[in-house]
Amino acid sequence: MSRQMVRPGGRSARVQAAVHTAVRELASEVGRDALTVPLVARRAGVTPSTIYRRWGDLQELLSDVAVERLRPDTAPGDHGALYADLAAWAEQFLDEMASPTGRSYIRDALLGDPDGSNAGRCSAYAAEQLGIVLSRAAGRGDDTPDVETVMDRVVAPLMYRILFRPDGLDAPYAHRLVADVLGRTGP
Repeated sequence: MSRQMVRPGGRSARVQAAVHTAVRELASEVGRDALTVPLVARRAGVTPSTIYRRWGDLQELLSDVAVERLRPDTAPGDHGALYADLAAWAEQFLDEMASPTGRSYIRDALLGDPDGSNAGRCSAYAAEQLGIVLSRAAGRGDDTPDVETVMDRVVAPLMYRILFRPDGLDAPYAHRLVADVLGRTGP
């Protein structure tokens, strides 16, 4: 077992945090297209070989940073009812992912992801959040669909539209998807 697996809070975590911070800062200062591994390394206080060893290339590094930025930092809100909880979650998901920054993170997450693991991590974040919403609703006695059904009928169409057909994409569309998956004709 490698040392970094034994000590996840050690040097490996510090290097990752420094490099991720450097990428985010430099992207906002000089623009994403101006980023290079040597520039990021210099800002992070590491050697370029450290970045190449850990991430392989700039695109894989940008992908790793994007996946971390796509991770939700709070639990889904509790609005007291399944429809309200799912509609609020879907609206927030749409707002974050459809923003220019969100789209850029999605693109980076997928471009540096030859084996699909980053896409899987992003999907797992959404599934975990939905699991919280649905478990909470089931605890209240609500009849709930399963996570995969909500992924297929709410998240998948939202993501498709965000990536390929963003015109006219708005909160009422997300609410219609939620109403549909719950078998409702409206809120």
